[in-house]
Amino acid sequence: MGKHVSCYAGCSFSVGENGQCTIGDFTLLNGALIMAEEKIDIGSHCLISWNVGIADSDFHPLAPAQRLIDAQALAPYFENRPPRPKLKTAPVKIADNVWVGMNAVILKGLIIGENSVVAAGSVVTKSVEPNTVVAGNPASVVKQF
Repeated sequence: MGKHVSCYAGCSFSVGENGQCTIGDFTLLNGALIMAEEKIDIGSHCLISWNVGIADSDFHPLAPAQRLIDAQALAPYFENRPPRPKLKTAPVKIADNVWVGMNAVILKGLIIGENSVVAAGSVVTKSVEPNTVVAGNPASVVKQF
């Protein structure tokens, strides 16, 4: 964690055994959910709003048979639990001076460029160029600075 990071009520960090999460100086997180199985890097001077979800993995397999194994592996009282199937991960990078609005979701493998804004409620499925405002589901460019 950088200097002068503010992490307000409701923030939650789920960092896997081999996961990493870094946060730059003067960044503010307010009720965000950060889920890192590989790596999530949040730059300096960022604003991450309420109920923002940032994930570097799918967290569960898509294939039904693999999802069943995953559910058994995670069940706390299931005897002879199998190992979890390997998760698909890809790092997330949020550059400096980015604002992510309330209820936005940032999916695995993306880069949010410097000085960008992700509007409230957006689902970001592609990387965002620097100095860009994106909005919607899926998020698309609405303005460039």
